[in-house]
Amino acid sequence: MVSGLGGFGGVFDPKAAGYTDPLLVAATDGVGTKLKIAIEANRHTTIGIDLVAMCVNDLVVQGAEPLFFLDYFATARLDTGVAAEVIAGIAEGCKQAGCALIGGETAEMPGLYGGSDYDLAGFAVGAVERNGLLPRSENPAKPGDAVIGLASSGLHANGFSLVRRVVESGGASLTAPAPFASEKNLDAVLLDPTRIYARSCLAVLGNGKIKALAHITGGGLLENIPRVLPAECGVELDGSTWTAPPVFGWLQQQGNVADEEMARTFNCGIGMVAIVEPADVAETVQAFTEQGETAVEIGRAVDSPSQSVTLQNLSAALGAG
Repeated sequence: MVSGLGGFGGVFDPKAAGYTDPLLVAATDGVGTKLKIAIEANRHTTIGIDLVAMCVNDLVVQGAEPLFFLDYFATARLDTGVAAEVIAGIAEGCKQAGCALIGGETAEMPGLYGGSDYDLAGFAVGAVERNGLLPRSENPAKPGDAVIGLASSGLHANGFSLVRRVVESGGASLTAPAPFASEKNLDAVLLDPTRIYARSCLAVLGNGKIKALAHITGGGLLENIPRVLPAECGVELDGSTWTAPPVFGWLQQQGNVADEEMARTFNCGIGMVAIVEPADVAETVQAFTEQGETAVEIGRAVDSPSQSVTLQNLSAALGAG
């Protein structure tokens, strides 16, 4: 940072951060209706981590190091206790991502929000040297390449409209032990914060083996992976190669959700995907493991005019097979 907090804007010096020919990458996101769970459960300490994660994970898939973050907090009337918990979570998320929290905006709008409702948005900017941009244009993914999956911490921050519908229709109590994890209440499981992959992915990108990264957010496995594939290339995934957190299997069974809808709505246990040459799988998996990630080969790239994602054995990953 060049200037401190309190001004009309934050100032950051990329040159001082060690870059010589940087491209700036910007991302903005929110946490969707996961906020409703946080508000109903009166648990606000981790939702800020989600906010940071949803932005910085989108930066790293383009090879960018998160540099700084800004937040927007809007509510009817400011509850300083709630706001302090949210901001503490945002600060923790920035710490995990290795970026600076350089400012934000707090807005009171009693005519727009009611009761204890509030809304959040985040804005992150990162930098990548020009020759480090992902996906690799000079060496793109191709049929035969391997797909590596990094385990998610849970639901992350997508699909909560469906989650809330399943919880409500099944009469589940947020404050009761989770039916699939009795050591934690259901609200605590649903509010497990999104895993931040920025530091681990940046560390592994240093070996030059990764051709593309995909953050599995809204749209799930089926819609996010094609975003980093070249034309005429798709992937085949095998759910028997990984084990998802039990909340996914519970949601599928409780809500009678079809496999395709699960894979299009949730991360199903895979929060980030990396594509590498087959010969580089072992080295890359080991590198991610050394960075604290649970990494496993989950599929391969194939010829596909429609860039389709074919997912077999999802029930095995979700514990329903």
